[in-house]
Amino acid sequence: MSITTVIMFPEPSVVSYPSATYPNATSPNPITIAGSVSFQLSPPSYPAPWVSGLGDWGASIAKAQALVAQMTLAEKVNLTTGVGWEGERCVGQTGSVPRLGIRSLCLQDSPVGVRFTDFNTVFPAGVNVAATFDRGRAYARGQGMGAEHAGKGSDVQLGPVSGPLGRAPEGGRNWEGFSPDPVLSGVMMAMSVQGIQSEGVIACSKHYIGYEQEHFRNIPQAGFDNLTDSYSSNIDDVTLHELYLWPFADAIRAGTGSVMCSYNQVNNSYACENSYLLNHILKNELGFQGFVVSDWAGQHNGIGSVFAGLDMTMPGDAAFDSDTSFWGPNLTIAVLNGTVPQWRVDDAVTRILAAWYYVGRDTKQVPINFDSWSLATYGYEHPLVGGDMILINEHVDVRDDHAAIVRDIGSASTVLLKNTNSALPLTGHEKLTAVFGNDAGDNPNGPNGCSDRGCDNGTLGMAWGSGVANFPYLVTPETAIQNEIVANGGSFESITDNFAFSQIDSLAMRATVAIVFVNADAGEEFIVIDGNVGDRNNLTLWQGGDNLIANVSALCNNTIVVVHSVGPVLLADYASNPNITAILWAGIPGQESGNSIADVLYGRVNPGAKLPFTLTVSREDYGTDLLYLPNAAVPQIDFTEGVFIDYRALDRGKVDPLYEFGFGLSYTTFSYSNLTVVKQNAGAYVPTSGMTSAAPTFGTIDNNTADYLFPSDFPRVPYYIYPYINTTDLKAASQDPSYGVPGYVPANAQSSSPQPLLAAGGGLGGNPGLYDILYTVTATVTNNGTVAGDEVPQLYLSLGGPYDPPVVLRGFERYSIQPGMSTTFTVELTRRDVSNWDTASQNWIISNYTKTVYVGSSSRKTPLSATLS
Repeated sequence: MSITTVIMFPEPSVVSYPSATYPNATSPNPITIAGSVSFQLSPPSYPAPWVSGLGDWGASIAKAQALVAQMTLAEKVNLTTGVGWEGERCVGQTGSVPRLGIRSLCLQDSPVGVRFTDFNTVFPAGVNVAATFDRGRAYARGQGMGAEHAGKGSDVQLGPVSGPLGRAPEGGRNWEGFSPDPVLSGVMMAMSVQGIQSEGVIACSKHYIGYEQEHFRNIPQAGFDNLTDSYSSNIDDVTLHELYLWPFADAIRAGTGSVMCSYNQVNNSYACENSYLLNHILKNELGFQGFVVSDWAGQHNGIGSVFAGLDMTMPGDAAFDSDTSFWGPNLTIAVLNGTVPQWRVDDAVTRILAAWYYVGRDTKQVPINFDSWSLATYGYEHPLVGGDMILINEHVDVRDDHAAIVRDIGSASTVLLKNTNSALPLTGHEKLTAVFGNDAGDNPNGPNGCSDRGCDNGTLGMAWGSGVANFPYLVTPETAIQNEIVANGGSFESITDNFAFSQIDSLAMRATVAIVFVNADAGEEFIVIDGNVGDRNNLTLWQGGDNLIANVSALCNNTIVVVHSVGPVLLADYASNPNITAILWAGIPGQESGNSIADVLYGRVNPGAKLPFTLTVSREDYGTDLLYLPNAAVPQIDFTEGVFIDYRALDRGKVDPLYEFGFGLSYTTFSYSNLTVVKQNAGAYVPTSGMTSAAPTFGTIDNNTADYLFPSDFPRVPYYIYPYINTTDLKAASQDPSYGVPGYVPANAQSSSPQPLLAAGGGLGGNPGLYDILYTVTATVTNNGTVAGDEVPQLYLSLGGPYDPPVVLRGFERYSIQPGMSTTFTVELTRRDVSNWDTASQNWIISNYTKTVYVGSSSRKTPLSATLS
């Protein structure tokens, strides 16, 4: 008997792994508790808002509308629907409109480069970029990735990522994003979007929203055959606005051309057909002018998703290689039979083409020159079904000088956690340098030896899943450190087998300095490694890393630990171990991994990175965890912690972290002084009011059903999704047994009449008044040491309310400061920064509670403070 036949569901609540108690797991806010209940329902919001030309989108929208007016219904449907999984050369491609010069649009992973190609760069992960706390580096990485996507012929880069935000540190895809802090993530999202789109490629900000774990994101999942739907993230209105929505607002304000909706449900409505999230929040309140695309097979119905605000379905087929589609011919049918009004399809296509014009694809597009399904030079035109053998890979080298960016970000994102008696930097002239650990060396099968990096063999330069790319090379720490020592005429030995116990002991007792490399991996649920279904089962080190550190440090009193990990790991034993003289967190640094860490170890780079998350003493200190065992046929994840994740949870519970959010040491020291706060003369906040225009239509729809039949001489490709139908009998053409059944059209969904504007809306990212500057805060930062170094001063704000976190990050900058010199740290606090979301007025308000700013080097080290008047 299968074990899945005897599973009993417990009461809907988080079932942790392992069973544990979480003292900071529940918000004190009654609104959060009432709004994060299992099986609660997301409210409906219709109709789907139509574009209005907010911000600088007006000219692009006008061009798009002029083009849409020339298109037939079939051509419009073709741009909204993917051609099917493995139907063309990119991971996702729409149909084309050759009559008007619009080729099939190419959507391609990933948020670290160009997936499934060669001669591309592997950039550091998002979590590393966050650790730099550097806007310029985030932009440079985005620009480099955008240039490579452009050079390969990709129209849409599927990134950057701020969902998952990082609610729980075990989340499998947290590393693709930036940080559990919404402000840090928001800044990095905005800079990444601007960098990508500066190269003429559309950024796709993802995954919207509440997608915080891999378990049960898709059904079925192995071992749990009795589940009926993907999990529901049950999130209250305050938490949604003040935490998870914040980075998406910043991405929209930065001009992101597309947003990808996620696999999960939110308040028991799938994210890709959740009208409240897509229509009310994204397109109305946040004023999003681009297009919403589904995650791959994240669409669960046809008509419902059209009305809920989805604009493009990927990869187009209802399930991979199913030869059916919720859209394609069914969208054609829905317009012909009057269910879906013309204005809704026109708006979807307008949004797609507006994004295309907005980034300049009309002038910068090059032919697609790679194939996602094979690295061979020649192959089948249509990978799934064969066809003609053609040139499928031109092997275009798009790397340029991006390796320098990778190496720089790798070192700039390395966080120095411990440095006893200035053990670092090393001189390179130590008598015997010994390197230990599987994580220091090569994967025996090559850096790309595991599909989608689905293994933990060798050094961790990248985690696993769809958010990866092929390494052009991978410089290992072992190689880089050996090169360093050999160049200095020194002695170097290494052991990269974590379980060669006798050899490890023998070398460790001889070493002048022992550098131990350890890691912890994670990724996407379609690959399972050592029982980790994408999400990590624990926060310990992999491959026996804890034993390795213990064994080496017991025999060498100058042991340095370097951690490559996707996020937090448990390091308390090493922080207090006197034989461990230094600890560094190096994240997932990409192809220049070894060179980046060598630059820091040997002092060419003075570490200036800060932790983009908290490191705790125990797993339970975080207050949140994942759902590892289902609690219902539709797993329910209640976000009862509200806004209290990561450092906010520890601060509220008065729990001491091991290393706090924002912490990071340097080879020099800094001091803070001269805090000033200047109140600016911003005008009053004006809630947006009024009505939209009526929904426009462009061109006319030919209602002759016979005109939408497959042309008689049309060379049909099997499994390919087309806009055409097989018969003029629309019911028969739909192949839908529920065709014509009443109740499929939500109230007001078809309305084209003017709609009310939201008080919190009116601009890109929300009401323009939210971005008025209310206060300018300055402080002096001085380098008190003898070497130049980087410091990241941080501004935290206490909003003062009984349900607010003690402090929240609201500003930061990274400065390079010469020894004995000072610089001025400046933060402009906006209305949004000092506001709370009010559920009654559905708007942002500034509460009457006293607000205090704190400035310092981390969330727990803020020597300067002042009250806002």
